[in-house]
Amino acid sequence: MKTLLKWISTLSLAGFLAACGGGTNHGNPAEVAQANGFSALGAAVDKAGLTTTLTDPDANLTVFAPTDAAFGALANQLGFSDAGAMVAALSAADLTKILTYHVVPGTRYAADLKAGAATQSTAYSFEGSPTTFALNTSSGVSITDSVLATSNVTNADVRANNGVIHVVDKVLIPPGVLNLVQMAQANPGAFSSLVSAVVATDLVSTLTGTGPFTVFAPINDAFTAAPSGLSTAQLRSVLTYHVLSGQVLSTAIPFGTPVPTLDTLTLGGATVAAQTITINSNLTITDTTASPANILATDVRASNGVIHVIGKVMIPN
Repeated sequence: MKTLLKWISTLSLAGFLAACGGGTNHGNPAEVAQANGFSALGAAVDKAGLTTTLTDPDANLTVFAPTDAAFGALANQLGFSDAGAMVAALSAADLTKILTYHVVPGTRYAADLKAGAATQSTAYSFEGSPTTFALNTSSGVSITDSVLATSNVTNADVRANNGVIHVVDKVLIPPGVLNLVQMAQANPGAFSSLVSAVVATDLVSTLTGTGPFTVFAPINDAFTAAPSGLSTAQLRSVLTYHVLSGQVLSTAIPFGTPVPTLDTLTLGGATVAAQTITINSNLTITDTTASPANILATDVRASNGVIHVIGKVMIPN
């Protein structure tokens, strides 16, 4: 039986053979591998220096293997021309973090995952502890990563002599690797409206800077319900009203105390002291309106801060 790495390298050929079934010409092997294979994963493994790990006969690992389409989708979300450009741009250290987040120690077939815990510890450690992702096995196997996006297992139980591979349709995003803007970009289903607003108001350079920052990130539905017709300057004021200087994790939130945001402009354009929000112990946030914002999720960890997800666009003075 093949090792994990050999299976990854030959899954493209399997896709080619399936695509060419029935005598229909779907292109040469390179073309089919590019469309359906795992060349991006192989390139990432090679650059990260994980080849030895995946060929170790005693490895006993479970690998969640993203397809080339999955790598291509992430590259597009992050603004790269293609998966190859993204792999080339990411450091070996960051690729190692991303890839080891796709590895679970021990051999765990789909049946084991369904019978096991709802969260799985990975081979990537962050701040001294193994990171985890959440599993949903109610219909097949799906994974929720650290940016709260969902990946589905599309081909389970590809067996190797040193573990098992499950093919997934999305690159899993670990904590602490991508910056705040990239984390939002990596979950367009939740944050595409926020990303568009950040780009439109020239806040990308701020939120990709060293920081750290705390961002209260409204989901797409929150932007749909938000006031319309804001100027670019007003929208910038609204967005900076969602950002705190410094990293404030959920365990350190000063409940009931007004905290200053980065917003120092009113919607009318006047310069003021930093406008404040108040975070309440019932996990709501009081802004200038009568309707508080609900905190939906906390501690989405980026390389330059933390995101807390909220269900409303907060409005400053």
